[in-house]
Amino acid sequence: MKPIFTLAAAMFLLICLAATPVFAASATAAVDINSAYVWRGQTFNDGVVLQPSIDVAADNGLGINVWGNYDIDDYDGTLDDNEFSEIDLTVSYGFTVGKLDIGLGAIKYLFPATDADGDGNGEGATATTELYVSVGMPIVGGLSAAVDAYYDIDAYDELAYATFGLSYAYDITEKLNLEAGGSIAYAGEEFAQAAGGDDGGLYNYTLALSLGYTITDAWSVAANFTYVDALDDDNLKEVDEGGLLDTNSVIGVSLAYAF
Repeated sequence: MKPIFTLAAAMFLLICLAATPVFAASATAAVDINSAYVWRGQTFNDGVVLQPSIDVAADNGLGINVWGNYDIDDYDGTLDDNEFSEIDLTVSYGFTVGKLDIGLGAIKYLFPATDADGDGNGEGATATTELYVSVGMPIVGGLSAAVDAYYDIDAYDELAYATFGLSYAYDITEKLNLEAGGSIAYAGEEFAQAAGGDDGGLYNYTLALSLGYTITDAWSVAANFTYVDALDDDNLKEVDEGGLLDTNSVIGVSLAYAF
């Protein structure tokens, strides 16, 4: 099945699920337009990308998310433009213990533009699966802390990636809000080596800033800025050294509709 039809079918199924009376849930459909696609410090595209998603959250803590990356630019000819290069399917469960917000989940990463032979014809698309746990806790005011850990059970069978982060949220007005945050990350040995690094360990840091505006009860828009760089140059190497760190700054806009 073509990746665009796979994504559309999955999103349509989630919309129908959210609209079912017996399934008490809220849903949010969103689309991001970003100047680049950078994931865990690795540049997958240094040009413009479109990233649609739909998220369904049930009242009992269960959640389902479908997310895709559509490449508008071709990254200097290294990938096909105007195609989906990635589709992620996530199932999660969240609950609270005291002041801790805990999330458990599984993410299926699908790469329809890549195959096992590496010729990029999209046949025999590669995929991998991660299990994750996240723990968040409010500190004071709008300041909170979070730890996230991702264990790959397909490609690496290891603790692939983990982050510790701090974030701050502030309501400037009733409709205008500001969010700022930063995180440091650890990468597993096989994960780092697959991206051209020498070893696992301290990997990258991320700084993020978002300014959001509530248009109506359903519609909202946000402007986003993210800066990413290596914590250890041997583990996360730049492209000219055989790694995947190519783009540090990403700017974008997001449009979301809640229903």
